[in-house]
Amino acid sequence: MPRISVHDFYDHVLSHYGDTAEGLHYQSASSQQTRFRVLRELLPEDLSGLTLADLGCGFGDFLLYLQEHGEAPGGYIGIDLHERMVEVARERTGAEIRQADVLSDPLPPADWYVCSGALNNLTLEETREAVGRCYAAARTGFAFNLLHGKDNSQTFNYRQPAEVEAWAAELGAAVTIVDGYLHRDFSAALVKPGA
Repeated sequence: MPRISVHDFYDHVLSHYGDTAEGLHYQSASSQQTRFRVLRELLPEDLSGLTLADLGCGFGDFLLYLQEHGEAPGGYIGIDLHERMVEVARERTGAEIRQADVLSDPLPPADWYVCSGALNNLTLEETREAVGRCYAAARTGFAFNLLHGKDNSQTFNYRQPAEVEAWAAELGAAVTIVDGYLHRDFSAALVKPGA
């Protein structure tokens, strides 16, 4: 079980900040864009023939970011636990948006899975399980970000790049880590052999 109720956490944040980047608990729209830029750099150069599944899609902002930069994927599936986020994402993007829990619901197949921020309220074991489930559902790979630091918070999930490298080794995945772009944040891409 997550260390906090993710649903209640986002109910609280949304009630204060509304349908904004801050309402998704990013520090700012700028930090959200920075995370998106790094995730985009971890994906293949040409997305036009690929389907992306966006775990914790929030309001569909990553898809909108890609579209604004002329890099829309061939297909997109947004996945989020919170019904308000699903509703807003459907309105804003017109894309397929599913309400689902990464830890218990079936995940749709996609070429790549991406996740920005949605792993930050899980426990260590839940994070490992979520990473494994997304990697298994992806035909090619999974790109995601995590908070970087010691895991001593009662609210957020902090990890070390070495932990992700160990998970990648267990999965037989090639791994790329990007660090240093934001304070206490890092991103990773796990890619399947031969991809």
